[in-house]
Amino acid sequence: MRALSSHRERHVTDRIGWLRAAVLGANDGIVSTASLIIGVAAAGGQVAAIVIAGTAGLVAGAMSMAAGEYVSVSAQADTETAELARERRELTDDPRGELAELAALYAARGVDDATAETVAAQLMAKDALGAHARDELDITPGARARPVQAAFASAASFTVGAALPLLTVFVVPSTSLVRAVAAGSLLFLAVLGAVGAKTGAAVVWRGLVRVTFWGAFAMAVTALIGRLIGGAV
Repeated sequence: MRALSSHRERHVTDRIGWLRAAVLGANDGIVSTASLIIGVAAAGGQVAAIVIAGTAGLVAGAMSMAAGEYVSVSAQADTETAELARERRELTDDPRGELAELAALYAARGVDDATAETVAAQLMAKDALGAHARDELDITPGARARPVQAAFASAASFTVGAALPLLTVFVVPSTSLVRAVAAGSLLFLAVLGAVGAKTGAAVVWRGLVRVTFWGAFAMAVTALIGRLIGGAV
């Protein structure tokens, strides 16, 4: 019997957890901090007030992103753990029923009954819990929830993203601050969208346009509100 030749492929599903958190954090850092700076500047705030507001937004946002990611991803991880524990008990209490259940899943996908039962038996002989986790619960090792990783990725990426528009305040004249922060932030967002799409093996232009559009919309709304409030007070 001829041995099966190995065919190695590179997939990006193992990046899903940290990539989502990193892109979300960096995008939120750029958009929220740039919008905050533009809003305060449009309201007539002095440079010192803008720097304080931007710095406070950076620190508070990074902590909020870390806490929010940790809590939400922990809830997902707890659910996955509970489901795996339940499946482990069922495999102990009713192995034949679990075998039939797994075979039925393969049969529903188009495999004939005899082959489905054979495949299910072989997979369960090697790793019963892994087979059920993957094919019944849709839980794979590369996509498992990692709360600490997600929290650190979100906080770090938010800090980097927020630092970009904040640093712009120190290098441009106050008279052109709003335009410079807006233009720089849109450039950063475009790069972020392209890099995120490229890392995730998605369409680059689509990720770029999506991120840039919503960033521009958020900054425009904040600038408008800042001008209205600044004129009112």
